[in-house]
Amino acid sequence: MRKLVYYVATTLDGFIAGPDGADPTGPDGFWPIPSDYLEHLIAEYPETLPGPARAALNVTAEGTHFDTVVEGRRSYEIGLKAGVTDAFPHLRHLVFSRTLTESPDAAVELVADDPIATVQKLKQEDGKDIWLVGGAELAGALYPEIDRLVLKMAPLTIGTGIPLFSRKATFDPQSWKLAGHKVLESGAAFVTYTR
Repeated sequence: MRKLVYYVATTLDGFIAGPDGADPTGPDGFWPIPSDYLEHLIAEYPETLPGPARAALNVTAEGTHFDTVVEGRRSYEIGLKAGVTDAFPHLRHLVFSRTLTESPDAAVELVADDPIATVQKLKQEDGKDIWLVGGAELAGALYPEIDRLVLKMAPLTIGTGIPLFSRKATFDPQSWKLAGHKVLESGAAFVTYTR
């Protein structure tokens, strides 16, 4: 059975974005991408690079982890504001929204149904794992379905911002088992936990 993997960049104090919700690694972001971090992404998670970045870096590797990406409307709109209607054209791309009524891109599937029921169906399909890219609202809604956490930890704190999980997530303490880690020379760390 496929797994739902919350693969997300986070600060040491647990924030995936600043208070404005903008991409922390974008052009105006607070975390400049170290070269060893980018090299690790290309080598280990090439499918998680957005299409424009893959083209600019000449990355053609299919990737070994994911063939499907799910995200919330707010995360999706970050790309839309930059003129990107499908940041992951190399993956099956689902966007959960109850307010978007028409997809800006024929390849992007809009889903207004219950996220848990949808992910449970996706898990039953054949294929690679499912990547939960964000944001906090969708991660909070899918909290009980997340099988693995891959935290790309930036060596910085920001004090406040958008947390890993929305404050609306149900209080449900879970124990996670450390399944792997890679600490880069820049101080960034990739830490993997399984439920």
